[in-house]
Amino acid sequence: MKVHHLNCGTMRLPTAPLVSHVLLIETPNGLVLVDSGFGLHDVADPERRWGPARRLVRPVFQAQETAARQVEALGFRRDDVRHIVVTHFDADHIGGLSDFPRAQIHTTAAEVLGSVISPSWRERIRYRPAQWAHGPALVEHTPHGEAWRGFAAAKELDTIAPGIVLISLPGHTRGHACVAVDAGTRWILHAGDSFYHHGTLDGHSPVPRALRIMETVVAYDLKKVRDNHARLVELYRRGDTDLAIVNAHDPVLYEKMRAGT
Repeated sequence: MKVHHLNCGTMRLPTAPLVSHVLLIETPNGLVLVDSGFGLHDVADPERRWGPARRLVRPVFQAQETAARQVEALGFRRDDVRHIVVTHFDADHIGGLSDFPRAQIHTTAAEVLGSVISPSWRERIRYRPAQWAHGPALVEHTPHGEAWRGFAAAKELDTIAPGIVLISLPGHTRGHACVAVDAGTRWILHAGDSFYHHGTLDGHSPVPRALRIMETVVAYDLKKVRDNHARLVELYRRGDTDLAIVNAHDPVLYEKMRAGT
C-alpha cells in the first residue's frame, strides 16, 4: 500500500510549532485516511467548530492544508476516500470528517462512548459536537484478543484492507487508539497523541515545557499516558528496522517521513 504523509493543520503553540500528521493510504479498495486534521468547515467557522481551544493552540486555518484539498491536489476525488480511521475525537483530528461525508469512520467503541454517546463533564468541555453534526457513519471497534508488537489489544481492520491495525491505547482520551499500517518495506505506527514530541522516545531531545504542560492538562488518564510512554519507549529502543513510529503533531517526525527516512 502506498502511504502519503500530509500535514492537515498547522498550530502555533508558543515555543512548539505543531503539525497535524495525517496518513493517506492507497489500497485496492479505495483511499483510507488515518485521522483527518482540519476541515474546510473549520476554516469557514472556527469559533463554532473549535471553541475556546483555538486560543490555546493557535491553529492556522488554511483551506489548502485540509485533507480535502490535498487529496484533490494528488489527482483523486473526495469520494475516493472510503474509510477514515480516527485515533480520537479531538477537533484537530476529526475536523475533516465532514469533507468526506460518504466515508465510513472507524474508531474504538470507548471513544464514541466518551465523545458522542455518554461524555463526562470533562469530555463535554473537550469535544465539539459540531464536528459530527453531519451524521457520519461511525464504525465502532473493540480491539482485543490479538497482539501487535507487544500491544495486547489490537484488531486488524481487514474489512478495509489487510495491513491496517487498530491498537487500543487509552490515556490521552478514553478510547484513544494507535494505527499501524503495512507500507510494504516497513510498518508505520501512527501513535496519535500517545506522545507529543520525539524527545519522549529518544530520551535526549528536550521536550518543550509547553507540550509537557498541555499533555498533562488534557490527559483523560495521566497514569495511562505515562504507561503508554514507557511501552512506546521500549518499542523504540528495540530498534526494529521494519518499523517507524510517528505521532500526530511532531514536525520533526513528520518531515522525516516525508523525506523517506
